[in-house]
Amino acid sequence: MIAVQGLSKSFGDKTVLDRIDLSVAPGESLCVIGQSGMGKSVLLKCILGMVAPDAGQILWQDRPLDGARRAEFMQQFGMLFQGGALFDSLSVWQNVAFRLRQQMPDQQARRIAIDKLARVGLAAETADLMPAQLSGGMAKRVALARAIAADPRVIFFDEPTTGLDPIRARRINDLIRGIVRSTGATAITITHDMESVRSIGDRVALLQQGRIAWQGPVSRMDAAPELAEFLGHAPQ
Repeated sequence: MIAVQGLSKSFGDKTVLDRIDLSVAPGESLCVIGQSGMGKSVLLKCILGMVAPDAGQILWQDRPLDGARRAEFMQQFGMLFQGGALFDSLSVWQNVAFRLRQQMPDQQARRIAIDKLARVGLAAETADLMPAQLSGGMAKRVALARAIAADPRVIFFDEPTTGLDPIRARRINDLIRGIVRSTGATAITITHDMESVRSIGDRVALLQQGRIAWQGPVSRMDAAPELAEFLGHAPQ
């Protein structure tokens, strides 16, 4: 579905991405892990076109993601931002339906928003609340509902459990996994939370010093020497 080939990006004399090769298959859930400052967010921003790489290319369905194809791609992705990033001045349903309201009447967009809220376990009464009235877990669920509002084929999750306690984090992980499985969407998750990786990932890639140090199925990561220090234990 998405591939990056030879992707490089530097800021001044600091190399953040160094000839990255990485791909994710249709319907697959890929988790990109790594310590802070290792380029995970830069990689995501390059794929989304927010940052221009210095070298390499990004492919979508085996063809370069540029020009008119990027515009088409942008209509088919959803994003759960770190921290939720809800619009404070908009109600919950208006946040969820932010993209939809540009494409259809508000009444129709509201119906879809309430349906997506139900999909993430929130009652219809939540629709007219303001973000300031939400708990951290509720805000994350609203942000997740917004990410899936337009039934995207590709969903990006940026540190989906940041700021949540372990119980709420597990609930969000379960929701994400359920949504990815039920919709068949391709998912790319940026995280340092290994519980998220185990819950929602099919495959994991370790980004270290600008390179992919290891990648493989989640089921094999505990036995990988390259991940031992990151996981905090000796390889099995």
